[in-house]
Amino acid sequence: MRRTLLYFAILLLLGSCGNTGNGELIGVQNRKPYYQPMPYGMAYVPLGSFTMGVSDQDLPYALIHQPKTVTITPFFMDETEITNNEYRQFVFWVRDSIARYMLSEVMPEEYSIEENRRTGEIYDPPYLNWTRRIDWEGEEERSILEDLFIPEHEKYFRKRDIDSRKLKYKYYWIDLKAASKKDFTQDGDPEAGGLANRPQGLQDRSVYVRQEVINVYPDTLCWLFDYTYAYNEPWTKYYFWHPSYDNYPVVGVSWEQAKAFCVWRTMWKNRYLASKKGESDVSDFRLPTEAEWEWAARGGHDLNPFPWGGPYVRNDKGCFLGNYKPLRGNYSDDGGAKPIIVAHYPPNDWGLFDMAGNVAEWTGDAFDESSCNFSWDLDPFYEYNATDMDPAVLKRKVVRGGSWKDIGYYLQVATRTYEYQDTAKSYIGFRCVQSYLGRQKDDNPAKASHIYQK
Repeated sequence: MRRTLLYFAILLLLGSCGNTGNGELIGVQNRKPYYQPMPYGMAYVPLGSFTMGVSDQDLPYALIHQPKTVTITPFFMDETEITNNEYRQFVFWVRDSIARYMLSEVMPEEYSIEENRRTGEIYDPPYLNWTRRIDWEGEEERSILEDLFIPEHEKYFRKRDIDSRKLKYKYYWIDLKAASKKDFTQDGDPEAGGLANRPQGLQDRSVYVRQEVINVYPDTLCWLFDYTYAYNEPWTKYYFWHPSYDNYPVVGVSWEQAKAFCVWRTMWKNRYLASKKGESDVSDFRLPTEAEWEWAARGGHDLNPFPWGGPYVRNDKGCFLGNYKPLRGNYSDDGGAKPIIVAHYPPNDWGLFDMAGNVAEWTGDAFDESSCNFSWDLDPFYEYNATDMDPAVLKRKVVRGGSWKDIGYYLQVATRTYEYQDTAKSYIGFRCVQSYLGRQKDDNPAKASHIYQK
């Protein structure tokens, strides 16, 4: 009887192994189903088409936002701008990673992991031990981290603070645009009648890996730099680090720093997925394209100048709907003279706060007055990766949304302006987006949207 059961089990096994769809093309089977989770603090922006660039006015002779119908694929967007407290998490991670690396050089038994205790795998180089808490007041630790603190002759306060100039984040990214360009090889010389070919593995692909080293600490002196003959010392001293401003939008962050934050946020999420689920498949966080930003800001109200859908900056009760400069020299009638807490005003119909006013926002696009003419009409995006050696005109990046110091014109969803990628301003922040890759478990991402209560 036992032998019969064994034979039967073997026959079932062989039968299952031979089940290949009866010779039909059925695709790879047993694929794990994919459900994209709703990112915390983000709202779902659906697929749609709209007339990009429509506004009720344009500055004389500017002609930098000609109307054009475009289609945008769905994505998730932060419901508010990145706040001081959220950006501070990035700064503290960079600080701690530098400190742990310095400590691991001298105290490897405590601040590094050289072997996987479960599998016996040897790590080369060793991993940093993030479970070990840094003893910032320890005598040995203080001596090792001496170079990370402000030198004695530069101390302003009694407290020995971390030197923000040392907080540099190194990351790598793949230049897919460069990799996609055609390569005229000797055999494919166009003058000889040959065809252009892409490398496609015929050369070292590492040439497309770019390295960036960015100082991540915000420029807290931007308040003084931006406005001459104005008393901004309290904002310089307290705005970024004081708990009172935790839920205010971060400013003083350049386009390059905002991009680095997006890379770190992706890494942070992937690290969690790898440790908890053994996988890392999160869609990258990034800055929104200019078209994505405008589509999200409109909230489904096509051909309207403001995110709330109407043609006016006040509601039917006469209350302002955004934080900006409503009158000449009068910054306070809208409820705030400078940046205010995020989500103070009502969201648009897609649950996005402060898409007009409070602080302007970086986008991923390079700025060109005529980019709307040569960009595609499906997910348009004009990218130029400017280097330090490029002229200033090539370092311009699109800024959208208007800020606390701007007049009403800049609050319009179609208004375009720019700032240089290596500069930081007291009126520019940013928010992240994440591409929508697949359905959620309820097959309706909008149902999972929530308001981020900061």
